[in-house]
Amino acid sequence: MTQDDKPERPESPETGPDAGADAQGSADAAGEGGAGWRRAPGRIAPGLHLVSTPIGAARDITLRALDLFAGADVLAAEDTRSLRRLMEIHGVRLGGRPLIAYHDHNGAQVRPRLMAYLAEGKSVAYASEAGTPLVADPGFQLARAATAEGHTVLAAPGASAVLAALAVAGLPSDRFCFVGFPPAQGGARRAWLDEVTAIPATLVLYESPKRVHRLLGELAHHGGREAALCRELTKRYEEVIRGTLDDVARAIEGRDLKGEIVVLLGRPDAQVQDIDLDAALRAAMDGASLREAVDAVTEATGLKRRQVYQRALALAKDDD
Repeated sequence: MTQDDKPERPESPETGPDAGADAQGSADAAGEGGAGWRRAPGRIAPGLHLVSTPIGAARDITLRALDLFAGADVLAAEDTRSLRRLMEIHGVRLGGRPLIAYHDHNGAQVRPRLMAYLAEGKSVAYASEAGTPLVADPGFQLARAATAEGHTVLAAPGASAVLAALAVAGLPSDRFCFVGFPPAQGGARRAWLDEVTAIPATLVLYESPKRVHRLLGELAHHGGREAALCRELTKRYEEVIRGTLDDVARAIEGRDLKGEIVVLLGRPDAQVQDIDLDAALRAAMDGASLREAVDAVTEATGLKRRQVYQRALALAKDDD
């Protein structure tokens, strides 16, 4: 998420100052001499490593991410305090290595320094404040510059609010589109909503808690659709609200929401009267099996598979 749009993060039991015994236990067990994580042997390969970090629960870190944080020649982070804290929890020592702040506001000044490290054949591990770099988080210009200069760019996958929300929303996930933050104001916002709501896929949006009530009302103008609101995923006050847009809007009415919010919007309902189902099926069945044709038409129209299948059987019988 961009610096301007990120809501204030409430402290979580995993990463806040009250992490207490759980966090300390993780640090004790995760150190290189402990019974938990042990750094994999070998030098980190030269190049830029884009490292995903937990979106809430510190234990969602991957072993590969810890290896990179422990062994990279240079560390860069959207928020150096967050990365330091994460490394402390897991017993990863910084030592004398550089830890450089890199974000949207200082990228132009800091990129040349990071490019110089890469030119020297060093390994640079970059982490967003939380989640996956480049997914509504800084890192795009850094990765683009590294690629343009011929350096290796690698990803260490891990936590992502987009995928976590999609997993728990209860909406179709076979085709989805992440559209990020809506514009904040005016005609640009209306035009953006008109464009994205026409996409025949489950939409995944980020929105500020200050504007999410407004967003649900705006989305309702584009048809009654299934939706889910996911708040503070993997954190202490995690919440998922599912239903129609009206259901979700009523569930949060009058509430002053806090934390990070992901809104998911189901596909628009297909208007049966606007679809020439017979024509679509006959075209799809030309050179394909009945099952393949049914799958293709169901995907293209958004109609219920049973409805499409029964009509396909009828057409096939008529043709015989």
